[in-house]
Amino acid sequence: MKTIHIIGLGAGDLDQLPLGVYRKLKNAERLYVRTADHPVLAELAAEGLDYKSFDEIYEKHDDFAPVYREIADTLLTLAEEGPVVYAVPGHPLVAEQTVQHLIEAEKMGSCQLAIEGGSSFLDPIFGALRIDPIDGFQLVDGSTMTSDYLNMTQHILIAQIYDTFSASEAKLTLMEKYPDDYPVTIVTAAGSAQEKLRTVPLHELDRAAEIDNLTTVYVPPSTSREERLKEWQTFREVIAALRSPDGCPWDREQTHESLMPYLLEETHELLQAIEEQDDDAIAEELGDVLLQVFLHAQIGQDNGYFQLEDVLESISAKMIRRHPHVFGNAEVAGSDEVVSNWQAIKAQEKPEADSLLDGQDRFSSSLTTSYNYQKKAAKVGFTWPDMEGAWEKFQEELQEFKEELANGPKDQQLDELGDLLFTLVNIARFNDLSPEQAMVQANRKFRSRFGFVEKKVNEGTGSFSDYTLEQLDGFWNEAKQLAGKGE
Repeated sequence: MKTIHIIGLGAGDLDQLPLGVYRKLKNAERLYVRTADHPVLAELAAEGLDYKSFDEIYEKHDDFAPVYREIADTLLTLAEEGPVVYAVPGHPLVAEQTVQHLIEAEKMGSCQLAIEGGSSFLDPIFGALRIDPIDGFQLVDGSTMTSDYLNMTQHILIAQIYDTFSASEAKLTLMEKYPDDYPVTIVTAAGSAQEKLRTVPLHELDRAAEIDNLTTVYVPPSTSREERLKEWQTFREVIAALRSPDGCPWDREQTHESLMPYLLEETHELLQAIEEQDDDAIAEELGDVLLQVFLHAQIGQDNGYFQLEDVLESISAKMIRRHPHVFGNAEVAGSDEVVSNWQAIKAQEKPEADSLLDGQDRFSSSLTTSYNYQKKAAKVGFTWPDMEGAWEKFQEELQEFKEELANGPKDQQLDELGDLLFTLVNIARFNDLSPEQAMVQANRKFRSRFGFVEKKVNEGTGSFSDYTLEQLDGFWNEAKQLAGKGE
């Protein structure tokens, strides 16, 4: 069995090294070290200790992941010839990826490990910074960290900051959440005689000279809510505060039902921003829609029925379940097959409906409900074979509507108007057009052109009654011509 004895060199100099570890290093016959750039090794080398480092592997790769993998693979190969002693900075089980690769190999039966010695850099870091980890802290790898996982309310220690490039990458990631001038502390050789602490604004992190393989970057907790506005938890706290007994009377009074018109309104405003391709407006309107989501989730939590975590669990599970080609082993040829799979999985999840039209109602839009009904009916053959039949039906309904307008009662007139609109929706379906979007655009166009008419009237006498319909229609046509020219 391949045997690898892993020893931690600690986080400081030789004076901090336990006597037992010192003796094992001195007596090692085949000693390999991840990097020779460590104060303990420099002092041991002066005492005549012979070892081989893997520093040359760092020169072969552009990032650290393949470096750590190659070092582990090399050690496994070396262990075929006999036991190997492998020394790493700090503690072998703290922020040491090469050891994690070796542990994976041990689990697969490829080697046998003995791990001991070496205090991690955490204890001297806590001492140097005078912080208590019980307040909550995160230890993250600077080479792989993402802003999503950083908790701004905790102490954050960033390891694997070796040089200016890695410091720059860490800086850019932190600036996705933290202000540019947020204070961060660069800790070098914590706990040793060479210990240095330097606090700088975040934007200067990669300009500091004291960055080497003994560097750790400390980001203190943010105590200001205004500094944490980019965190999901902060937004949740804001909504909870609004709904609290000491919060806003209006927000406390809201229910799922009372908020319905606001969700509809905010959704339409978002759709308008998307239609106008206004990125700033899209970001703002997405926030307004998100506000509605968080308010509903908070109401659910206040009432004891569900909370935001339940919402997240439900939608995450659904996305994973309905995308087996991404999260499973299924294969798809294109987006059409993705939609087909989605519908098949959805059908398995839902109880069998009493009618094909169940679930197709849209409270916010009778036009969309009509479109959905006709689309579902068409899938089982209940539709005209071509659009010509739809046009004939439209002419028939138009005539019936005219007759009712001339002679019928209001309720019958309303009924025939509905039939007429229904046939228009059918024609839209044949042409793959959204009747809801068509009305949105028609309303927007009317508002714009009527606004021009108002402008012309205000530039004149200021009163609509002073103009004939022909004159007003002339303003309308002028607005139409300007719109056609893109003015």
